[in-house]
Amino acid sequence: MLKEKESEAIDYFGYKSHFLKIKTYFSLKVRKKMFKKFIEICQPTNKDEILDLGVTPDTSLADSNFFEKMYPYKYKIAIASIEDCEFMIKKFKLKSFVKIKSHQPLPFKDKQFDKLFCSAVLEHVGTREDQKFFLEECLRVSKEIFITTPNRYFPLEMHTFIPLLHWLPWKLFQKILKILKKDFWSNINNLNLLSKKDIINLSDAICFKKIKILGLTSNYIILNKKISNRR
Repeated sequence: MLKEKESEAIDYFGYKSHFLKIKTYFSLKVRKKMFKKFIEICQPTNKDEILDLGVTPDTSLADSNFFEKMYPYKYKIAIASIEDCEFMIKKFKLKSFVKIKSHQPLPFKDKQFDKLFCSAVLEHVGTREDQKFFLEECLRVSKEIFITTPNRYFPLEMHTFIPLLHWLPWKLFQKILKILKKDFWSNINNLNLLSKKDIINLSDAICFKKIKILGLTSNYIILNKKISNRR
């Protein structure tokens, strides 16, 4: 997960990128599919306590905090982030906000939530061991999880907006990013994409489904095995 000081200093949304509008267009399209899958699979009701883990303070991009914009029972959503997102409580009429710390246990009780929603965070929490710990924490604090993460082998890497380069061995990919002066994304604590195999190796308690765009798998949805047969 992005460290607080880094997230404040780095343009990790790519506001200055010439491709931002295109990126946001496709990102929103995919995220709408994710939300639809969340409703179909998790079948939330107005009684379910929801945790959206890893919200962002960005208010300018259409795909930011899409869950809060689309979910009907906003008053049941607790949000958590390493960044200050307190303002979102009033903006979206949510239940609560909790600030969390990178690489630390989540400050919630076991099974405190009925559903946990977490979009595009797992690839930013660090090493495979860090990702495994993060996933275990998600499984601990919620009865059901719905976690999305980009497919490493989608042709276009959406953080750097460079095609195919991320298919190289990861250390080589990181070295080239440094040469291209994309040092932030070359740091494994800021970007560590997962393949299908990587996800399978994280936990025996999970399964996954695919999100496709243009016929290609762009993202994976990580779920509890017990809810995998829904829809």
